[in-house]
Amino acid sequence: MSVRDEKIVITGSGIVCGSGATVEDVWSTLISGVTSVAPYERWNGEKWPVKVASEVKENNRTLVPDRKLHKTISRTDMLGIYASEKAIENSGILQHREGLSEEEVVTFNDRTGLIVGSGGGNYTSNYDYLPLMHEAKGELHAFGTELSAQVTPMWLLKNLPNNVLCHVGIRGQFKGTNACITNQCASGIMAVAESASAILNDEADRIIAAGHDAPFEPEMVLYYYKLGLISGEAPRPFDEARNGTVFGEGAASVTLEKASDAEARGANVLGEFLGWGCCSEATGVLDLKEDGDGVKRSVEQALNDAGLEPSDIGMICAHGNGTPASDLSEAIGITSVFGDDIPPVTGFKWAYGHLIGASGIADIVMTLEALKQKTVPGIATLKNVDDEISGFPVSKDAVTPRSDKALVICRGFGGMNVAVIVSA
Repeated sequence: MSVRDEKIVITGSGIVCGSGATVEDVWSTLISGVTSVAPYERWNGEKWPVKVASEVKENNRTLVPDRKLHKTISRTDMLGIYASEKAIENSGILQHREGLSEEEVVTFNDRTGLIVGSGGGNYTSNYDYLPLMHEAKGELHAFGTELSAQVTPMWLLKNLPNNVLCHVGIRGQFKGTNACITNQCASGIMAVAESASAILNDEADRIIAAGHDAPFEPEMVLYYYKLGLISGEAPRPFDEARNGTVFGEGAASVTLEKASDAEARGANVLGEFLGWGCCSEATGVLDLKEDGDGVKRSVEQALNDAGLEPSDIGMICAHGNGTPASDLSEAIGITSVFGDDIPPVTGFKWAYGHLIGASGIADIVMTLEALKQKTVPGIATLKNVDDEISGFPVSKDAVTPRSDKALVICRGFGGMNVAVIVSA
């Protein structure tokens, strides 16, 4: 059991996904049971095996007003910058800084950090080269001769994985602890956990944690389909007829800080970070242990880190990606920890798709809202719970959490399992 001298609280949040560009809008869709998974419009999928996704509808100027910046960042960066700046704005730390002396501002900036998670890039970064590759017909000399004329030298800057970290840090003048995590699905949720750990280790007084991804593009859709991981309809987590996940694009962010600092400046506290756990099943890139060992161990680590018992948890936001193997092993892993006393379980990917690098942190943001509203949203696409996990407490209808503490689970390729516990 961990012992902490300082509490870590969450004082700001931001989110953008297919279900909306504010926490309030996304919450409204979760409660109303409306999915944003629909036929996509960003590219022509007429000949593609999967024709649905969850697209962000806000235009680029809404996400990032500075048009000049659009030339040097990608779509996923725009989503990440937007969510991060919403979390900063929501936290009130900039307004607080305005009232400090010059000397205090220097210390404030030096003690304010950023940790950002991204999916690690996708195939769109290579698309600028495809016309020239076709034109050169494999002849490298011709390709090299025309390369600088057809591909902008800004290509490299536009595809850096740490662009959100860079631009948000520069705009906010945050000079403290910073890191860019690229661990596929686990990236965003690990950004939150690492931020809390850095504050507890006295590396910073406050850190903005963010996760962003835009995995929805032709090659990613095709390859996930070939692997049998993607569905042609909104995901149906834990349903007997589930057949895969669906991509969504989006970003989410939270501002974490020392509780004593938040209290001193009169901040509005959204919740508290209580603990986390992370482990790998070490089975392979795609393989999952059928007994849910990774889920079990990461949840047990999180409970131990938070100094809690399973009975203290009031609700669970599951990874629930809708793939047969992941949902089944996740449910088994949860059951092995909680036994017959599992709190209400939900998941949000049915509403806004699988945000990959942003999925875990988006789930944290919406779980905090669920605790605030004292409501566990139902899984609107659920029809019949899989017989292999009969009795597992998922529902199509909203229910009430049994306490103000929630467990959020995120899983990724390579057997990654991350669990975070927060309270209202």
